[in-house]
Amino acid sequence: MDLSLAAMLLRRGELVAIPTETVYGLAANALDAAAVEKIFAAKGRPRTSPLIVHVDSIGMARSLAADWPPAAEALARRFWPGPLTLVVRKRAAIPDIATAGLPTVALRMPAHPIALELIRACGFPLAAPSANPFTELSPTTAEHVRQALGDRVAMVVDGGACPVGIESAVVSVAGATPVLLRPGSISRERIEEVVGPLGEFVSTGGADPSPGMHRRHYSPRTPLYLGDPPPEGRGVWLYRERAREGGIRMPSDAEGYAARLYETLRELDLRGADWIAVEPPPDEPEWEAVRDRLTRAAER
Repeated sequence: MDLSLAAMLLRRGELVAIPTETVYGLAANALDAAAVEKIFAAKGRPRTSPLIVHVDSIGMARSLAADWPPAAEALARRFWPGPLTLVVRKRAAIPDIATAGLPTVALRMPAHPIALELIRACGFPLAAPSANPFTELSPTTAEHVRQALGDRVAMVVDGGACPVGIESAVVSVAGATPVLLRPGSISRERIEEVVGPLGEFVSTGGADPSPGMHRRHYSPRTPLYLGDPPPEGRGVWLYRERAREGGIRMPSDAEGYAARLYETLRELDLRGADWIAVEPPPDEPEWEAVRDRLTRAAER
């Protein structure tokens, strides 16, 4: 695929939607504050929600970090390229708007070949949150982006469906103990195998230290209930174990479920139902990311 046009648009400060292995991202030059501002305007995203900056190598990540602790090196070498974001202290080259004014920046090396090729073609890192209006379902195909953002993006690079289907895990290594800020397809247990027990996040108010921490997020337009729906209205069930008449059977494994989740919820939005009810996923470690997404989607 010739990415020269996409790279040219990004150099000009435009927005380009790009595929990653997790979801499609709305990309801009991470070092250009005016370009990053366009991301917030296009998504309707609050300035208190920082962005993930995508890099093409551990070397590029180090060049953006004021401090690159041993935990960052160990996790990057184990899981990059892949669906893990690391929060580290930032250098001044990263504009404050990309980090919600925080002294830290969220960095990730994506595993999608198109994303990596485009970063290399540009020669600079790309800020790229999910390419959708804020709090709505993340896009996992190029068509989802076109439907959600329309002419708010200069170009959509079609890389097919995203295989992981949910956003990356986010780990802060900016403090003395690594902290899981957002669960993802790389489980807490796998991360702890590398860096030991993870600390717990304690909010002190102000800007979120990571994307994806708003109480309501990843939401279909149809009201979603995690468990029993209201008695009135006409709705659709998503289930794993118990058959529901007229419902949709989801994969029984966490990885397959995550890969299908957003696509399925988008399809249900088109049915015009009054509600979507979801059989709660198991309270097991490998389901932590799916539970997180569904819990936030069900917030009112």
